[in-house]
Amino acid sequence: MRLANLAGRAVFLTTDGAIDVENASDGGLGPEIQDLYEAWDDVVTLAATADPTLAKPYDPAHLESPVPRPRQVFAIGLNYRAHAEESGMEIPKVPATFTKFPSSLTGPYDNVVLPNDTVDWEVELVAVVGRLADHVSVANAWSHIAGLTIGQDLSDRTLQFAAAMQFSLGKSYRGFGPIGPMLVTPDEFDDPDDLELGCRIDGEIVQQARTSDLIFNVPQLIAELSAILPLWPGDVIFTGTPSGVGITRQPPRFLEAGNVVESWIEGIGEIRNTMVAP
Repeated sequence: MRLANLAGRAVFLTTDGAIDVENASDGGLGPEIQDLYEAWDDVVTLAATADPTLAKPYDPAHLESPVPRPRQVFAIGLNYRAHAEESGMEIPKVPATFTKFPSSLTGPYDNVVLPNDTVDWEVELVAVVGRLADHVSVANAWSHIAGLTIGQDLSDRTLQFAAAMQFSLGKSYRGFGPIGPMLVTPDEFDDPDDLELGCRIDGEIVQQARTSDLIFNVPQLIAELSAILPLWPGDVIFTGTPSGVGITRQPPRFLEAGNVVESWIEGIGEIRNTMVAP
């Protein structure tokens, strides 16, 4: 299943176009995509039985964040070995977890306002919870995931490292969490634990890796986090970024107004965000 937020309405994306979820369910499911995560089993059933003739052409430019209002947004630092090494940090023995505030999330093609000249890029695989996860084992973790999407964990490095580290604030300016362009369920991938991901700035590839290089993969993260607190349907997990970020370069490189940041993940697609001045 490919679930998307098309101009504020939940749709299934097919090879023939977009199927409006509310129409396909005869009103049984509403148009708000965030609400669908609370009724995930019904969504899965509908996706398998929806009338394909309901599909209509759509403009991809109208796709918005597939998770616009999550209750919780988790993010994992130093979760690729090469990124830990380029940062001069030891490989973590447990997930280095922080939060991005939900108000930082934005759409796959939205502009992002740069608050200063020390904003960095971080392409990430994003997992979205579909069923309540509370004390979930690694073996059962994938059954609690609605799907995967693409995220950019944009980071103001000055604020992030100020006052003995302020990761959450430094990564939570408005627009610092582009997500999209759609949610793809795990069954759509040959191997959801091994996907290519990468990032381009103005056409130049600055990051490229595979999610099989994650130190803690999606099932491990679900198990680790759900042992501490419940993960609610619609919650978001940024799983970490590979090597190639700007701050570790010599000299450091940061985003500038006018830069176009394209982030892609195999089997999902790509998002594209233009950086703009305040």
